[in-house]
Amino acid sequence: MNDNLKFLSQYMAKQFYKILKVNLINSTFEVIKNAKAESEKLYVGSDYNEYLKIYLNSNYIHVDDLDIVNEKLNLNFLKKYFSKDNNELDCWFRRKFEIDYRWTLVKIIKSEQFSVDHNIYYVMQDNDVPSKVKLNTKILDEYKILKALTTLFIFTTGLLASVRSQNMRIDFILNNAKTYNILEEIEKQTDYLFIYNVEEVDLERRISITASNQTVTEILSNIFKNTDTIYKIEGKNIFLMRKEVNRDSSPQQSKKGITGTVIDKNGEPIIGANVLIKGTSIGTITDFNGKYTLEVPENATIQISYIGYLSQDINVNGKKEITVRLAEDTQSLDEVVVVGYGTQKKGEVASAISSIKSENFIKTPSTDPAQLIKGQVPGLSIITPDANPTSTSEISLRGITTLKASASPLVLIDGIPGDLNSVSPDDIQQIDVLKDGSAAAIYGTRGTNGVILITTKNTLGEMPTEVDVNAYISTQQIIKRLPFMNADEYRQRVKEGVAGAQDDGATTDWLDQVTRTPFTQIYNISLRGGSRTTNYVASFEYRGLNGLIKRTNNQMYYPRIEITHRMFNNKLKLNASLSGYKQSYFSGSDGGSYNSEVYRNALIYNPTTPVYNAEGKYSESTKNEYYNPVAMLNEVEGENQATNLRMFGNITYTPIEGLDIKYLVSSNTYNQTRGYYETQNHKSTWRDGKNGYASRGTTRKAQDLSELTVQWRKTLLEDHSFTLLAGYSWQKDTYQNYYMQNYDFPSDDYTYNNMETGQALKDGKATEFSEANESRLIGYFGRLNYSYKGKYMLAASIRHEGSTKFGADHKWGNFPSVSGAWNIKGENFLKDIEELSTLKLRAGFGITGTVPDDPYMSLNTLDFGTYVYYNGLYIKTIRPDSNANPDLRWEKKKEVNIGIDFGFLDDRISGNIDYYNRKTEDLLWDYTVPSPPYLYSSMVANAGSMRNSGIEVGITAIPIQTKDFQWTTSTNYSTNKNKLLSLSNDQFISSGYSDKGSTGEPLQTTTHRIQEGEPIGNFWGYKTIDIDDNGHWIIEGADGNPKPISEQQPTDKQVIGNGLPKHYLNWNNSINWKGFDFSVTMRGAFGFDILNMPRLQYGAPVMLARGNVLNEAFDTKFGNSPLAIDQELQYVSYYIEKGNYWKIDNITLGYTFNFNTWIKRLRIYGTVSNLATITGYSGIDPEVSLSGLTPGVDNKNRYPSTRTYTFGISVKF
Repeated sequence: MNDNLKFLSQYMAKQFYKILKVNLINSTFEVIKNAKAESEKLYVGSDYNEYLKIYLNSNYIHVDDLDIVNEKLNLNFLKKYFSKDNNELDCWFRRKFEIDYRWTLVKIIKSEQFSVDHNIYYVMQDNDVPSKVKLNTKILDEYKILKALTTLFIFTTGLLASVRSQNMRIDFILNNAKTYNILEEIEKQTDYLFIYNVEEVDLERRISITASNQTVTEILSNIFKNTDTIYKIEGKNIFLMRKEVNRDSSPQQSKKGITGTVIDKNGEPIIGANVLIKGTSIGTITDFNGKYTLEVPENATIQISYIGYLSQDINVNGKKEITVRLAEDTQSLDEVVVVGYGTQKKGEVASAISSIKSENFIKTPSTDPAQLIKGQVPGLSIITPDANPTSTSEISLRGITTLKASASPLVLIDGIPGDLNSVSPDDIQQIDVLKDGSAAAIYGTRGTNGVILITTKNTLGEMPTEVDVNAYISTQQIIKRLPFMNADEYRQRVKEGVAGAQDDGATTDWLDQVTRTPFTQIYNISLRGGSRTTNYVASFEYRGLNGLIKRTNNQMYYPRIEITHRMFNNKLKLNASLSGYKQSYFSGSDGGSYNSEVYRNALIYNPTTPVYNAEGKYSESTKNEYYNPVAMLNEVEGENQATNLRMFGNITYTPIEGLDIKYLVSSNTYNQTRGYYETQNHKSTWRDGKNGYASRGTTRKAQDLSELTVQWRKTLLEDHSFTLLAGYSWQKDTYQNYYMQNYDFPSDDYTYNNMETGQALKDGKATEFSEANESRLIGYFGRLNYSYKGKYMLAASIRHEGSTKFGADHKWGNFPSVSGAWNIKGENFLKDIEELSTLKLRAGFGITGTVPDDPYMSLNTLDFGTYVYYNGLYIKTIRPDSNANPDLRWEKKKEVNIGIDFGFLDDRISGNIDYYNRKTEDLLWDYTVPSPPYLYSSMVANAGSMRNSGIEVGITAIPIQTKDFQWTTSTNYSTNKNKLLSLSNDQFISSGYSDKGSTGEPLQTTTHRIQEGEPIGNFWGYKTIDIDDNGHWIIEGADGNPKPISEQQPTDKQVIGNGLPKHYLNWNNSINWKGFDFSVTMRGAFGFDILNMPRLQYGAPVMLARGNVLNEAFDTKFGNSPLAIDQELQYVSYYIEKGNYWKIDNITLGYTFNFNTWIKRLRIYGTVSNLATITGYSGIDPEVSLSGLTPGVDNKNRYPSTRTYTFGISVKF
């Protein structure tokens, strides 16, 4: 990089009222003084784009404003902007002035000769400068004769003190002093400021000088006599520079002319890209159409570069025309990441934070935002257990850290708490994941499970209105059908006389009766634009999601509007937003959506039974849990309707540069209304005698938030950067729920809309229920960030937080954190290693907490629902409802994280490695207590502890990059080790274990055991080792010897597997070739087991008496014999399978058309999701639920997994 340009960048950042004159055709530029109607050339440069790149990285522009400066001041954008009949453009940003920052305005004005020469003028001024600063037209007229000139920049950062005369005389005596000390003395006695490049001026050279009534020029001539340093005085500035030396001594070579075009990944021309002969300063830049022409030697290598893009080197090799497609420099694009209550430079982050921008999202229609980053964040597990259109992703970060509280990460949307359904995936600009305790501790109790920060699309600064339209259509097919017997196979068992088999004379594909080919539609339109002071975003989205099971529909509408207004020279900023969604979906079960019994009964219903009997009624049976699935689907009416209204407003006041005072208020309200009805043809009538059953309910959740933050940024002595944050947070959560049930209706006509006509409520047989609760969370927090030269970083935070959910003496807790980072690449001993572009070591420690879901566990509550029989009557009584625990307090998670970030070859290879160790103490758990003295035999208390530790690795590389082709690949790996350390303390003693989970009817046994010294997720059952000649299981006894299953004892149970994966691996690839884009995402989970519940329950001949069974029910086990018809169901290890899998999760192929009309860009694409799974698991899909304390169970009632085919179109206007 040109040293003179570095010097110029420093000069321009400190100077005032200058004109920068740039030629768009060849990128040359000149710096011209414009003060007191005087004009002269100060500096001539050969590459404006290189200068701008240096200026952006000079630390003179506020980090939060880098993007807007890069956008508004690059020649590519300006050419397009002024080609659309726009006359003016304002760009506001904060620029360093001495040791502080000031608001600066760049005003770009189209010149009279724009149509011929494409001239535009720039005026830049500070906010404290009189607004009527005019261009000196005489100076500009002098340069209109230069035809290719296109851009004039006038940089002014305030009218400084008046310029001293060059004839000012000063006095001092310095003996054997360094040149640097002499320059300092001159600056002290005058208004002059020295500007120089330290690599060009020898400041350590010692001389002795006596200045007595001498002018500055006389002193400088004496100082630099017989050196290669020259000086030039401009206003109050003195420029020191090395004498120019002609270094061009290379022999002449034969040259040839080449032409070409430089374009971006979308095929749009890049204006002003640098095209240089590598190793020289000879080159050119691209014109308005991205084209260039250059004379090069025969075997030359040309180097193409542009701000925000990765450079490319291309060998000419006799080519006459070379078209180059530049790839975006993701490292520079990701320079700023979102952290708690603010942003940070990526290079200064000392915690474990992953940032994914919209251009790197998984490009497929997503039911929730988590799908956009599936497989892209090491340590973040995103599971989609089924294809239910109302389901959302299961998310876990770095293992299970709690036993009783929620394990879901905190989700913040533009700083406001929400959930994954609260925002349309198409409205998201960036997702940041705070993974470790040092990053999340600023959120206190809410940050234990990590924090997902969602930033929605917005605008900044003046821009014309942009309209984006996205539309998708998709369909699904079932991935795999479990191998239950069809009608012919079933009849064969009837012929064989197998007990329980019965031929009803029909042939019915029950799964086909309840499934369909679904059709999903998603449409999104968004508008963005604004002026210098006001910006707006508006969007609307419709999502019509249809599921594979008939009637499982989900319709959602997402409106959003956000307005930002700046006033008083940007000292005051107002921001307000209104968003949310409206949802309605089919309710196939009381209070829920999909009725899980429909799919299960479609699998097990006798394939020889007709849908309707001879009387035209549904074919039904009295067998337990055996119902006609078509009747269950058709003989219900139900709809759940929900609305979510999110409102927030904030005001930011900046009284002085670097100090931001922000007050935010928000309200997030969710309202749901439920209605459900079972007709008089439903099983609830013929089996339970309900004669029509109806349910009505409503739920309201509201969260009000108020936050005040004060943030101060300051840079001292140029090298010491500080950011101080202090804040107060108040949050109120309210919950209300009501439902009523009734049955015995005179008619089906009104379904659930005429509840009072049912007889059951009048008879006191039906249920009415209502509840409400409220809680508050108050926090005081602060944080300090410090950076020295961008090499040594330190961050520390603390949150003092109180919750009404805890006992009187434990309502408040402290949650501190500290982290540090060392940018090793910034050290001198690595400076010359060009292959190494990034090397940073990070370490952090943080404490976070967890609150329970129930807000009243620490209090004495009363029960009014108990009746006693007294004197011939039932009398309602009042009694305590539970054991209160006034000592209830926070769960505390202490976490250490050590990481390293690295990059090679200008970050064409980059990555990170993290190790974490987190310990959760004071775990909330249900304990058995003596009664008396307690009223009840159980209570919730803090006693246990748990540990999670693991390693995360992420690597991104660009293996191939040519003019037309680029391949970007990234992979990440994570592993977690979990251990329950204790379930007891001195006060509350447990047995050391607890059995959880259930196989359900008819077996009715637990599936998992959590136990001290063991990991969460252990399957606990009998280990099968063989089958005897009679078809009965042989298990391993407690003594390790074989024994018949009939002699089983509880002590024979043991750990027979674990449902939590030990290893996750993800691999994502994207390829761009000309207008085509192709991406593949793959992911896998390894080292875990699955309890195959369909096999356990329907892989035994005994279940033939209760419906259809799997073909394997009659297969030989252990190579010996099949199960006997009288072998009852048993929870044994035979049904525990390895769950390892590798998925080709998503494949997308698209093509982008670029236009120079009212349509800017059009992209069409096709996507296949859940394309293929490589696994040894025999069930539908090894991607099963991993949440809670019973992970790894393949539910027999699960909604089927599907493969999705999508066609989409995106248009930008």
